[in-house]
Amino acid sequence: MDIEGILKELKSKGNPANVAGMARYGIRSKDIYGVPIPAIRNLAKKIGVDHDLASALWKTANHEARLLACLIDDPTLVSEQQMDRWVQDFDSWDLCDQCCSNLLDKTPYAHAKALEYSKRDEEYVKRAGFTLMATLAVHDKKSGDEAFMRFLPTILKGSTDDRNYVKKAVNWALRQVGKRNKELNKKAIEAAKKMQKLDSKSARWIASDALRELTGEKVQQRLAAKR
Repeated sequence: MDIEGILKELKSKGNPANVAGMARYGIRSKDIYGVPIPAIRNLAKKIGVDHDLASALWKTANHEARLLACLIDDPTLVSEQQMDRWVQDFDSWDLCDQCCSNLLDKTPYAHAKALEYSKRDEEYVKRAGFTLMATLAVHDKKSGDEAFMRFLPTILKGSTDDRNYVKKAVNWALRQVGKRNKELNKKAIEAAKKMQKLDSKSARWIASDALRELTGEKVQQRLAAKR
C-alpha cells in the first residue's frame, strides 16, 4: 500500500465530530482526520512492520499517519537521530504517548533518551522523557532496579514544572516506577515524600496523587504477592 492509498483510507475512516472532540481534550493538529485509535491499529496490522514506510508516513505531518508510523516502524532500525527528530515534531500529548509506548521505549536508546528529554524545556519533548520512564517501567522486563532508580532524582526535579502535560507525565512516571516491585515502591514513596516538602503546588499534587496509589492496599497486596 502506498502513501496516497494509506492517507485515502485514513481519511475515509475519519469523522469531523471526532476532530472536535479530540480538540476539547487538547489533541490538535494542522492536519487531522479524527480516526479512532482501534481503526489505526487495525490498519497497522494489515500493513505489518515497515521502517521505510513509517518514515514516509511521518513526513506527511498528518496526525493519524504519524500514529500509524509509530505502530509499523521497526524499533531495531530507529536511530537516535530519528528519535530526536520525531520527538521534536510532537504536537499533542496523544502523539507523544502513543509514539513512546508503541515504539520509542523499545529502542536501545530509550533509557538514555528518557533522561535527556526530561531535562529539555519544550513541553512535549519534556513530556516524552517522563512518558518513556513510565512506559519503560511497564514494558522493560530486563533492566534491573538501578536503571529505574536513576529516574527518581529527575522525576523529583521535574515535579515543580506546573505545565499540565508535563506534571501529569511526571506523576505517571513516579507511579509506574513505584509499581514495578517492592524495592522500587519504597524508593518512589521516599521520592514522593520529598516532593511534599517542596514549595510547589505541582509537586505537592503529584506527591499526593502518587502516594495515594503507591501506599494503597491494592498496590501493596499485588507487590507482596509478586515478591
